[in-house]
Amino acid sequence: MSEISNKIRAGNRRAIGKAITLIESSRPDHQKEAQDLLSELLPYTGCAMRIGMTGVPGVGKSTFIESFGKLLTDLDIKVAVLAVDPSSKISGGSILGDKTRMEELARDNMAFIRPTPSKATLGGIARYTREAMLVLEAAGYEVVIIETVGVGQSEVAVADLVDMFLLLHSPGAGDELQGIKRGIMELADLIVVNKADGDFVNAAKIAAGELRNALHFMKPKNSKWSVKVLEASALKRTGLKEVWKSIKFFKKIMTKEGELAHRRANQNVSAIWSEVGELVNDQIRTHKPENINELEKAVRNGKITPQAAAKELLASLFRDI
Repeated sequence: MSEISNKIRAGNRRAIGKAITLIESSRPDHQKEAQDLLSELLPYTGCAMRIGMTGVPGVGKSTFIESFGKLLTDLDIKVAVLAVDPSSKISGGSILGDKTRMEELARDNMAFIRPTPSKATLGGIARYTREAMLVLEAAGYEVVIIETVGVGQSEVAVADLVDMFLLLHSPGAGDELQGIKRGIMELADLIVVNKADGDFVNAAKIAAGELRNALHFMKPKNSKWSVKVLEASALKRTGLKEVWKSIKFFKKIMTKEGELAHRRANQNVSAIWSEVGELVNDQIRTHKPENINELEKAVRNGKITPQAAAKELLASLFRDI
């Protein structure tokens, strides 16, 4: 693990990729190795700016990330992108097409793109996104962007991973606030109206105005920071410098006030309970209590409620342990 750790810290891309693959593996021996590796890397993590990016389908997340990423790499800033793709409930597979959608950034030696299947994890993120982010931080990436699968009611899980939550919005879609969940708006630290170019320039200004008005009716997420609404065009690569300027100012304010460290500490504690839930599921899938088929049949036949079955299943698991 020390040898792999040294290669990762030296920025060896092959070692980074292998480490993330190890972390994502469900094999118990791989998980043990992954935890040993993360223990080696942990002292060298925490220096990156962690940005979560979400938006409704078609808003142009991938195009925005590529253009924004190129802006940063041109400034000699190392950028990593963890792009989470939804997994099929039928086949379990994912398209993982982000490298084809971000061709220019994928070829940049200052950037690292890793598409990851969400599998059964809710919240628009993959189970081991947090651990993959730590590997990238140890490798010296200064900005880590987590691109989620899209706006949804459970999407808010990404906010428990990042320093800044960025919501992308597009103009010209009729009701500008249609489809945006209030919970997402309340979690946003920065809102960017994308596609502010060509015939959509005026529509973008109107959308930005409506979003600013909507924010006035919401309780501020943090007393130290007022959510900003900016306009940009990923296609024309305009307005991106203002986005980066706002992100840097956010980091400065939140670091100075101690809010960034406080937010990360709370996120780490929250991660304990998230992982506990995943581990319980793992144990049930691995050990399969004897009464699991009987309980499933009872639920199918309407004899007991799913909640009662779940409690009995959990009780059986702990008896076996």
